[in-house]
Amino acid sequence: MSQPQPPLIGISTYQEEARWGVWTLPAALVPAGYPRLVRRAGGLAALLPPGDPETAAATVARLDGLVIAGGADIAPARYGAEPHPRTGPPALDRDAWELALIEAALGARVPLLGICRGLQLLNVALGGTLVQHLDGHSGPPGVFGRHEVTPVPGTLLGTALPEPVAVPTYHHQAVDRLGRGLTVSAYAEDGTIEAVELPDAPAFTLAVQWHPEAGEDTRVMDALVAAARGTAPAGVRPPGGTMS
Repeated sequence: MSQPQPPLIGISTYQEEARWGVWTLPAALVPAGYPRLVRRAGGLAALLPPGDPETAAATVARLDGLVIAGGADIAPARYGAEPHPRTGPPALDRDAWELALIEAALGARVPLLGICRGLQLLNVALGGTLVQHLDGHSGPPGVFGRHEVTPVPGTLLGTALPEPVAVPTYHHQAVDRLGRGLTVSAYAEDGTIEAVELPDAPAFTLAVQWHPEAGEDTRVMDALVAAARGTAPAGVRPPGGTMS
């Protein structure tokens, strides 16, 4: 009997000028930790270069699960704000592409995991706003910090991570006003929202503010891959349902 195929997990990427060998060219990039984490959790990774938002639905239709990766600050105009002096330059094409991917995943019932920027973008996609600068949630430039987060019991995240955990973190923005239908599923010690989920979504929809791809704990990605397979760990609530 043949083994079932691992689920195909798409990972959003971003366009940057990169150098390798004799070449310096625009490239679609994402840190190698993202596909590595997908593989460790039992999935197949597919990198999604930024594209025309009109193709997002067709792209998502080929996937079993979707990861919106971390990266640049979201354009404040997306949530009706003026830029803070510490807000980074916007990546307008990436904002449009990833917002279209999120909309497509929610519409097509494709399991979704947001990471760092991915959490912020999910919140904005659902009408929420962001704190544009806070301190204490990263290390020096280019170095991950580490702090403890406390999951909320009874949530998807609280089932995957039932105890407080120290996580790799690198962000200076966070959720301010929560988007429509979202539930907070983890907090930092200073009260910063560290995870959100959409309990009434037709498919697994979870986002975390930290960077699991920079650590050794696979449990958040395990939960996405299980949902993409059509299975779930014992005790995980089916979307819109009750705990088993």
